[in-house]
Amino acid sequence: MSMDHVFAALADPTRRAIIDRLRGGDKTAGELAEPLPISRSAVSQHLKVLETAGLITRSKSAQQRIVALNADALTEATGWLQAAHDEWQQRFDSLDLILAEEVPTDTSTTDPSTTDRTAD
Repeated sequence: MSMDHVFAALADPTRRAIIDRLRGGDKTAGELAEPLPISRSAVSQHLKVLETAGLITRSKSAQQRIVALNADALTEATGWLQAAHDEWQQRFDSLDLILAEEVPTDTSTTDPSTTDRTAD
């Protein structure tokens, strides 16, 4: 399983909808296709992409194709995203510290228009 395949598979809203439905438990391919506004053939293609990415498994039970969520692939993707988030959060926290330590510059520069000219 490649992270590139996982994120490419999750980039499509139809495939994300399929994953969302599978969170409630295993479903047949027909049950997954039912609410979608696409053909069963198109659903089959989406399932193939999800299976190639390792996000689902398909098995045969009698004459039905049972589709199950593979949580391991999602866990790996979540781990990668969390590590990236933690790294960026640490960078932002460091930047916050640097900005908080900065001493404000002296803005009381002499404006020639406000200089006392009575001394002339």
